[in-house]
Amino acid sequence: MTSPTPDALLGPADVRELAAALGVRPTKQRGQNFVIDANTVRRIVRTAEVRPDDVVVEVGPGLGSLTLALLEAADRVTAVEIDDVLAAALPTTVAARMPERAERFALVHSDAMHVTELPGPAPTALVANLPYNVAVPVLLHMLETFPSIERTLVMVQSEVADRLAAPPGSKVYGVPSVKANWYAQVKRAGAIGRTVFWPAPNVDSGLVSLVRRSEPLRTTASRREVFAVVDAAFAQRRKTLRAALAGWAGSAAAAEAALVAAGVSPQARGESLTVEEFARIAEHKQPEQPKQSEESAA
Repeated sequence: MTSPTPDALLGPADVRELAAALGVRPTKQRGQNFVIDANTVRRIVRTAEVRPDDVVVEVGPGLGSLTLALLEAADRVTAVEIDDVLAAALPTTVAARMPERAERFALVHSDAMHVTELPGPAPTALVANLPYNVAVPVLLHMLETFPSIERTLVMVQSEVADRLAAPPGSKVYGVPSVKANWYAQVKRAGAIGRTVFWPAPNVDSGLVSLVRRSEPLRTTASRREVFAVVDAAFAQRRKTLRAALAGWAGSAAAAEAALVAAGVSPQARGESLTVEEFARIAEHKQPEQPKQSEESAA
């Protein structure tokens, strides 16, 4: 009898052994919590519905726990890693544990917020255990920069997961909820316990699924213009939109005019609006009138 092939995925002992060999200690500064449970990473891949023809981009692969599980299921995987030591070690780990898939793996040593292109075919999916402190900006940057990404599954702090997936009217509905919805249909896709991480975080984690809209939101306003309204509305979320959007519109009266034209009550608050309503408000912003100088007014 031949002995069974050892599991290519990383278990708790593998992760600690690899970290010790590299002299790596997870840092709070970069929000690093490494997944040490093979069943969890396989569950993430299943929940992400990774297909054999997918080109997956992973942000913050760390020691490679999720990377290896993605390589089992996808056509190819590109990992984006900012840490010098981790970035240098990951290709070696892939080659050692999954040599038959090594040529289907690529590494980009960079801050994900600065990535504007990736090697190889365009990515079709984003799957990542995102560092807690940069999860939302990284997610939004990747969705904006790579429109070929159809499906996304991210593991984030449970509180962030709730915000991303919150519907209008919810207490935690806010800027991340609206901006994520600009790109995709968003929903909670599960919870992850603390014990599958090393070190164990002092917060729970959640999975968020984002399926890109089959057609972009219909609006004559640009993404930048819509997001400017969203930012203004939630910067002073306790105020009515008439007051909160005064700075954005140029005056409270101009804000009211844009709101009325968009069919939105000036007395409403940002947390009650859909992304479509924010887009309508952006469409009705009046161009600012040039201010007359004192000399020309005289």
